[in-house]
Amino acid sequence: MYQESTENYLETIYILLQRMKLVRSIDVCNEMGYSKPTISVVMKQFREKGYVEMDGSGHITLTPSGLEIAQRIYERHVVLSELLMMLGVGKETALADACKIEHDISDETFACIKRHMAQCRDCQGLSGS
Repeated sequence: MYQESTENYLETIYILLQRMKLVRSIDVCNEMGYSKPTISVVMKQFREKGYVEMDGSGHITLTPSGLEIAQRIYERHVVLSELLMMLGVGKETALADACKIEHDISDETFACIKRHMAQCRDCQGLSGS
């Protein structure tokens, strides 16, 4: 299992890449509210661990291993947020709570939640996410 902070950084990069296509360290700084030196150290560690690559212009891309982690966490965030909102939790609270839960929930429990959510969508005639 990966550290929560690693998952948060990779998920943030993934979301930024969906939104912006070209992402630099400063974009991660702005999104997460951390200092440039902090992000610089993290990006160096992520390059060494093989999670990200940076081109000569400083654009960040996720490697296959970084992408796998980011997509897994992002999927958990989306599904858990949706579940909490279906239960009546307000959007801001649901998003914040999903961010906390997504890192600690077991694969087994998440798979059951995901399956349940798909069944709920099917019963309601809604398309899956």
